[in-house]
Amino acid sequence: MTENHQDYADGIAAIDAHYIRPGLAAIHLLVEGDKAAFVDTGTNFSVPGVLEVMRRKNLRPENVAYVIVTHVHLDHAGGAGEMMRLFPEAMLVVHPRGARHMIDPSKLVAGSVAVYGEENFRRAYGEIVPVPAERVIEAPHEFTLELNGRKLLFLDTPGHARHHFCIFDERSGGMFTGDTFGISYREFDVGGRAFIFPTATPVQFEPEAAHDSIDLIMSHHPRAAYLTHYGRVTQLPRLADDLHRMLDDFVNIAEGVRDAGAMRHQRLVAGLESHLLECLDAHGCRLPPDEARALLENDIELNAQGLEVWMDKA
Repeated sequence: MTENHQDYADGIAAIDAHYIRPGLAAIHLLVEGDKAAFVDTGTNFSVPGVLEVMRRKNLRPENVAYVIVTHVHLDHAGGAGEMMRLFPEAMLVVHPRGARHMIDPSKLVAGSVAVYGEENFRRAYGEIVPVPAERVIEAPHEFTLELNGRKLLFLDTPGHARHHFCIFDERSGGMFTGDTFGISYREFDVGGRAFIFPTATPVQFEPEAAHDSIDLIMSHHPRAAYLTHYGRVTQLPRLADDLHRMLDDFVNIAEGVRDAGAMRHQRLVAGLESHLLECLDAHGCRLPPDEARALLENDIELNAQGLEVWMDKA
């Protein structure tokens, strides 16, 4: 692994988006001959690192055919407009439910500013650049594209968000999963075995849909999954079983504090943290608990928020 990217087989690489911390968010690059595609974009502040990797690989801006965003959450799509500005031949590929937010990101920005505050939002994401409508391709379920003859199959995969798809790359047998196949940080790997957990961020978490989407991914028998958080994982049948079990665990923890009133959020965060640390211990992870908590802190908070929004809607 170089300073900011990891090369895999079949012309696939993971570029570190340097979002919040190294090793948290990946931008995946696919190269087929003289054409390239990106899956997820990180933020505007990720783009210089992308350009540096392209320079090392002798890729020019006009070689980029597609910029693909698995969904429009800004750690996945915040840099899309800037990439499209820099890559004159590229088309943006997005879920039909998310396309309007790439063309006019004002509502997306307003929602994020309401959560993070104006100053924190600008520090994290910068200025979100709109994408011209004529450069947007909407990819519904089972839509296909070819990258220099390399077939990419798009699968509608709600659960984390209703504007989420995954991409099956027939050449490599790999599935680019955004957030649908969970989160797996390399710091938690033990003896080549990955640790994985679901992500239930607000505001569209739907546990039954998440279960169905995991099954849909596995029905294509992928040889590897490429996660935005973070990178390539294998042993997918085991990881899928872990995700199904932990989705149920997260829901049960949330249900257990449903009537906790003003203490609900605090108790939910504590329950998720305790459960994840227990699972990491069972996995064989020997990181000090404080170090593990620091790596999980942001995800636990977002999972708690997502579970609470789901409970309130239900």
